[in-house]
Amino acid sequence: MSEPRLNDVKLYLQRLGFAEPPAPTLATLRELQWRHTNAFTFENLSTITGAPVLIDLPSIEQKVLHDGRGGYCYELNHLFFALLLELGFDARAISGRVVMNQPEGTWTTRTHRLSLVTIDDVRYITDVGFGGMVPTAPLLLDSEAEQITPHEPYRIEKQVDGYMLRAKVAGEWRSMYLFDLQRQEDTDYTVGNWYVSTHPESPFAKRLMAARTGDGWRKTLNNGSFALHRMGGDSERREVCDVDELIEVLQQEFGLRLPDQPHVRQSLARMLVPV
Repeated sequence: MSEPRLNDVKLYLQRLGFAEPPAPTLATLRELQWRHTNAFTFENLSTITGAPVLIDLPSIEQKVLHDGRGGYCYELNHLFFALLLELGFDARAISGRVVMNQPEGTWTTRTHRLSLVTIDDVRYITDVGFGGMVPTAPLLLDSEAEQITPHEPYRIEKQVDGYMLRAKVAGEWRSMYLFDLQRQEDTDYTVGNWYVSTHPESPFAKRLMAARTGDGWRKTLNNGSFALHRMGGDSERREVCDVDELIEVLQQEFGLRLPDQPHVRQSLARMLVPV
């Protein structure tokens, strides 16, 4: 079955700073992933406002490329996967189990989308939709060595049931997600997205999250807690006090265009109420 095609590759590439389609090389993949995490914000505004999260390609293109929004893994990594195929990369859609901030050995459900890319018979994983700890460079799959990125170092451990991605944070190797290489279809992602966006126990349904990267920094938002993390330096943190300030943070710090609807404002206000 052929993959759906992007409607506006030219606009997508322009947003990433490319005037012409680049060649499908490792250097291109590195540049694409780095620029993508800067240009397109990870965010879950839809899930806290009750809006449906549509993960068909035309809906994602409209939301991200035209409506001034970002998205989460089922949106951003789907869009990025489609772009990789358009550019001629050998890419496969795969999935993972997020274990970040979970006790070691935790086995969670499949709720993360990412991609496997093969270049000159060498395999890499690429991911532009993992929130505040998204890798900002493709990672060599078949190596357990520490891998340097523009941000934190990462490493991939081979396990009996697949692979574990870890990131080095404050000198400690922390678990990010488990994944395997089984090909995933749209129906697999539909199930995962439904859980993430609607289940009462999903963190995406209970708190506002946003993340963006840049040269030497990461910005994160967790409900009313905004942080600017500088690589190799101290983090700057502040609490957002009211909904007007929260809207300003989303617009100014994360570059989002918010829907001008009363229920959006009301939903954001709820995120500032202590639980």
